[in-house]
Parts: sequence; C-alpha cells; structure tokens
Amino acid sequence: MPVSLLERTALVTGAGRGVGRSIALDLARHGAKVIVNDLGGTLDGEGTDISVAEMVVREIEAAGGTAVANTGDVTSSEDAYGMVKQAIDMWGRLDIVVSNAGILRDRALHNLPEEDWLKVLAVHLNGGYNLLHHAWPAFRQQHYGRVVLTTSNSGFLGNFGQSNYASAKAGLIGLMNVAKLEGEKYNVMVNCLNPGAATRMTTSVREMAPEQAAAISPDLVAPAVTYMCSDSCTTSGMIITSASGSFGRAAIVQNERVPIPNATADDVEARWNEITTLENSEVWWSVQETRADHEASREE
Repeated sequence: MPVSLLERTALVTGAGRGVGRSIALDLARHGAKVIVNDLGGTLDGEGTDISVAEMVVREIEAAGGTAVANTGDVTSSEDAYGMVKQAIDMWGRLDIVVSNAGILRDRALHNLPEEDWLKVLAVHLNGGYNLLHHAWPAFRQQHYGRVVLTTSNSGFLGNFGQSNYASAKAGLIGLMNVAKLEGEKYNVMVNCLNPGAATRMTTSVREMAPEQAAAISPDLVAPAVTYMCSDSCTTSGMIITSASGSFGRAAIVQNERVPIPNATADDVEARWNEITTLENSEVWWSVQETRADHEASREE
C-alpha cells in the first residue's frame, strides 16, 4: 500500500533550505499539511529572513499542497509552543514533528568560546526538547505522533572542530531513546535521521564539485523521513542513515560483560581485548531489556 500522509499535519524546522526543505516538500507531496519553520538566518545563526520559509511554502502550494510559513526560533520555548499552536489552530491537530533546524560554529575545542558552545546546543538540542515538550500533550491526547530528530555522524563518530555540534547531535540520540519509551503506549514513534547530503552546512566544511553535490542531493534523503512520519512506520528508537540514495541503520550496542571478581587495574589490562570485543554484542531497548526481548514481548 503506498505511503500516504493525507489528513496528517507536520511541523518541520530548518525547512527553508537543504535537508529540511526536501523533507517538507516530500511530506507535502505525500499529502501532509506542513508548517515550514525557518528563521532564514546565516549558517552561524545570525539574522532572520522570512522569505526563506515563504519560498518553500510557494513551492508546496504550486505543486498542489498546503503549507504555511513560520519564523519562530526553536531555542525559544514560547516560539516552539507557538509552532505547535499554529498547526492545531489551523488544522485541528499536529501529527508529525521533524526537528531539523541547525547551525554551525566550528572551532577546535581549545579555541571554542562558551557563547558558541551554548548557542549550538541551544539550536540543536534545546530546540529538539522545546518542540517535543510542547507537542507531547497533543500526541498523548490523540494517541498518535511521529517524530524524527536529525542527528549526524559527528555525534557518534566525531569530527575535528565540532565539539559543540557533535555533543548536541549525540544528545538528540539520548532524547530519542527516552522519548521512544515514554511515547510507546501512545503510538508515538520517535526515530533519528543521520543524513549525508550536500547543503550549505556540509559544503562549508568541505568543498564539493557539482557532480559530487548532485550525487548526495538532500532530495535523496527525504523518502526515509516520509516513511518514518507515516502510519506505516511502527518502529521506534532507530538511527537511520541515508546518503546518495542508500539507506541503513546505525546502533549503539553492548557486548557481553566479562566477569572479573575483585578486579584490579592489572586484571583489566590483562583482559582488555575480551572486555572491548564486540563479538556477541546486542542492541538494547532500555536499561532493562534488549531490543530483541522487548520486541518479542510485544508480539506475545
């Protein structure tokens, strides 16, 4: 059965450019009504320009879809509440939240001022919290919600000069892992997207030839998000990687612990290879159970 978002309403932040724009367009293409949120600021988070969000709205409307622009700041709890309220006031409900807004302020750790550390965390991590905090009551009441948080390879692999960005992106994985637990009985699915795409953010980090950029167009990432935002997706707590038209999954795993009674540092050293091997490792659902055990219990 084709994926459909008819009668669904969506809020996409950072939707004026890059990955967010492609997501907003694809959600609308599949029938969702979309709040297109974007401050329209610079890459480092300065300034505003409403035309950035409005341009995407016009694209959606020209294709026969329904959308409205929003220039709220995700770092503001009041503005995030306003985004949720705008969807509910206009369309009676909010079904989908895609937290994608982001900025960069890259510097090596020893040169990174506190202001740049806090600002990047405020946009990425606090922004994700603000959106979920205000959307959650609606999700609980209607017993339905779909959430996608945009993470990054920097968050679980690291990237030189991006301690602020990497910490925020890793934090979103932690937010997902708690929200998936709290949302499960309310039919709220929470997943992460790890995109690889040519955007003004990625091209600011490394130069790309036009053919390279075309091969990793943001449009190739959007289908994964559209599926995760649909009724068809009943999976939560996944990190989905997407780039160049290929898709996969990343996961945090834990191996089988090595018992060493009354261990000393020397004992740990002697058995370090056993301790750190990933053989027989498993993906966990929570601190209490593996994902496999949890999924088996749901099927009973």
